[in-house]
Amino acid sequence: MAKRSRGGSRPGQLRPARREARVAERPAPGGTPVPPGGLTEAEEARAAELEAALLSGERAAEAARARPRSESGGQRSRGRDASLLAARAEQEYTYVVRDVRRIATVGGLLLGILAVLFVLIDVAGVVTL
Repeated sequence: MAKRSRGGSRPGQLRPARREARVAERPAPGGTPVPPGGLTEAEEARAAELEAALLSGERAAEAARARPRSESGGQRSRGRDASLLAARAEQEYTYVVRDVRRIATVGGLLLGILAVLFVLIDVAGVVTL
């Protein structure tokens, strides 16, 4: 059985032409009408503030990255500090080292328990099976 179409739209949705007209008619929260496809002056000011905050954060990050290079005589470093990927890999490496140490500790403990059981069962004959 074929599904019926309701003129190209789903229930509860308007066609694109009618939807755009309603957006243009709706007033902004401040009471001034919003131009279609545009922003109010308050929204533009807020966007400018956010952009300025982001740019200042990016400049601070660039300055922090540039400091170690200037201390090394102005030469570009190709070491671990050269890329963001290397910094992330170094952080992950600390987790890997910790996990490998834990695995080695548990493995050594299990081998120690097996050695003690071997001595008790086979060599000393304390436990008979």
